[in-house]
Amino acid sequence: MSASIIDGKAIAEGLRARLKEDVSAFGANGRAPGLAVVLVGSDPASAVYVRAKARQTAEVGMLSFEHRLPGDVRQDDLIRLVETLNRDPAVDGILVQLPLPAHIDATVILSTVDPAKDVDGFHPVNAGRLATGDTRALSPCTPLGCIHLLKSVRANLAGAHAVVLGRSNIVGKPLAQLLLGENCTVTIAHSRTRDVAGVCRTADIVVAAAGQPEMVRGDWIQRGALVIDVGINRIAREGGYRLVGDAAFDEVRDRAGAITPVPGGVGPMTIAYLLQNTLKAARQRSCDAVT
Repeated sequence: MSASIIDGKAIAEGLRARLKEDVSAFGANGRAPGLAVVLVGSDPASAVYVRAKARQTAEVGMLSFEHRLPGDVRQDDLIRLVETLNRDPAVDGILVQLPLPAHIDATVILSTVDPAKDVDGFHPVNAGRLATGDTRALSPCTPLGCIHLLKSVRANLAGAHAVVLGRSNIVGKPLAQLLLGENCTVTIAHSRTRDVAGVCRTADIVVAAAGQPEMVRGDWIQRGALVIDVGINRIAREGGYRLVGDAAFDEVRDRAGAITPVPGGVGPMTIAYLLQNTLKAARQRSCDAVT
């Protein structure tokens, strides 16, 4: 029996509809939440992503501030822009679109963002808050989306054994922390893990975030497991390319209980949670201003 498909596009649409109502209620206090996006250079994929973010920001009633800088911008000038946005009372969230040009140290730039406005959840302060269970944490958007997708299938994740394939600061590590917060037993597997296929076979939940196209095969998955595929990989084919995930979809679907497709699974949830984080940041800043 084939796995059910977890429709991330439809779930994200539902989340944005609820966000629109929440943003309207917040705006009754006198202002709409504001999201500033900084794009350096002219990477086509980044430009498409930024346009989608701007459109969806406006659709839910938030203010969108877009800053486009040339690819040869000096690091000091980028830092000054971020510091200006940190001070801007109309800006609740700041997102610096990655990747940045090679001459710019992304770690320095991301650490310059005010943690209270760090809607990407990459600042060390937010990483620490997430690790310690601090509810003020602004967590990375893709992991938050993964949890939402899992809970759309299984509302209570407590006791499940989750295997996260990948240990990046953007997905793997923060997702492991979020899964621990849901009372899962968590294993992080990576390129040095012995018998990674055997490790995956013990899992009730497998999250594929290793950046390797179709790495996860059907016989890696125990029957009925939930599979979240974070990977987006371009595979060349005649006349262009096709998008595949980190899981071999057709093989895995034959064994899993539920699986996200690529595209249309995790991707739409990432932008939705960027907007959710912006509203959370606005609410927290509003409370801090009152106290």
